[in-house]
Amino acid sequence: MLNKEQKKIYISEMTTQFDSTEAVIVTHYQGLNVTQLDDLRKKMREHGIKFKITNNRITKLALEKTKCKDLKNLFKGPTAVALSEDAITSAKILTKFAKENENLKILGGIMGSDILDVAGVQNVATLPSLEEARAKIVGILSSPAQKIASILLAPASKIAILALEKSKK
Repeated sequence: MLNKEQKKIYISEMTTQFDSTEAVIVTHYQGLNVTQLDDLRKKMREHGIKFKITNNRITKLALEKTKCKDLKNLFKGPTAVALSEDAITSAKILTKFAKENENLKILGGIMGSDILDVAGVQNVATLPSLEEARAKIVGILSSPAQKIASILLAPASKIAILALEKSKK
């Protein structure tokens, strides 16, 4: 049980975290054991994502003053939140973990200023990560350059082959 001072500190910390993060995903974790929760937290930490079990009543108080106030209705039962700057990575990790562990239920979240339901979070999870998107763009941009180079080089190589063939005769 938290005393009054601890509750104030908790509300202040959560308010700051909700306002300063780009993405918040709310989950139910009932039925997960300590090992599974630790495994999920470890995966999240590797990508700079905080996965935090919440005190619903106090968290709702913290939400009132933030951009995430529309998520208040999701805080019922055993709730945990993923707080991150990269919504795609956190959605991917949680969606994959939920498929492997049926006791983790994704309830919804917020990305920027957009409220997401369960389907929205799953759609975000299918998007390419920032690194994947960059790699695709580089591939697209370098492809025309390679084609131009092969077109420009092809006639010279054909001329060289023809000259070689003529010299053999």
